[in-house]
Amino acid sequence: MIVAITGGTGFVGTRLIELATDSGHAVRALTRRDRAERPGVTWVPGALDRADSLAALVQGAEAVIHVAGVVNAPDRAGFVAGNVDGTRAMLEAAQSAGVRRFVHVSSLSAREPNLSIYGWSKAEGDKLVMASGLDWTIVRPPAIYGPGDHEMLEMFRLAKRGVVPLPPPGRFSTIHVDDLARLLLALALEPVGVRAVYEADDETPRGWSHADFARALGRATGGRAIPLSMPRPVMALAAQIARMVQGDRAKLTPDRVGYMCHPDWTVAETARPPASLWQPRIATEPGLAETAVWYRDAGLL
Repeated sequence: MIVAITGGTGFVGTRLIELATDSGHAVRALTRRDRAERPGVTWVPGALDRADSLAALVQGAEAVIHVAGVVNAPDRAGFVAGNVDGTRAMLEAAQSAGVRRFVHVSSLSAREPNLSIYGWSKAEGDKLVMASGLDWTIVRPPAIYGPGDHEMLEMFRLAKRGVVPLPPPGRFSTIHVDDLARLLLALALEPVGVRAVYEADDETPRGWSHADFARALGRATGGRAIPLSMPRPVMALAAQIARMVQGDRAKLTPDRVGYMCHPDWTVAETARPPASLWQPRIATEPGLAETAVWYRDAGLL
């Protein structure tokens, strides 16, 4: 099968391409810069705002997996460009090429679009997918982690130092990048879940409390981490300082404070993918330990 993938140079997309090619499928992947040749992969130069490159990307493909998106931007326009306009352009390319199967990676934050511009932009992208008339499936992952991730790196570093600052008490779900990649590929290959919205995680009952996850990070990094919940005003102030000091590199941003302080980012039991199609294989505790080893080997931890 020929699968067209956006976001193939990012954290999730990299693993997805490896999985697809290892399974014998041909991949077309969008890239902004030159890439080394890889068996089974055709790199298509371009970006989501270039219709010509998107047309080349989907030509002859039997399915599209739209992974690309913006998780951090300095303003609303940045989120709109990456998560709304980019999704619209990808849908139009698929429609023009006659590609029916469209798997779209969204976010749990789309459930609460009023909490952040990011969540709002992902929800707007979802609306476009739902109205497309294609054979779409939307996957809304929770917190994604695993080897190669840089979004959670700072939390691992803090855990190693012994104290993990956290949002106000709440619960959330997690998923290992390999499990997410397996789900996305399975949906592209099988006519299952058409016009469905799925939420998938590691199936930890009721997810993780913030404090328990911080302790798990401590164990993964070989020590003991003390969870330290911060009130929302303190988080907001810390986000402002992080933006001033780190600029666009800041992981804690004013926009993220809104959804980080939401008390429930666990997946809905009724929204899980069918067990006959997919089940998670990697529990969070060993997955975190594996991730910590990767960080150490990469000289990051």
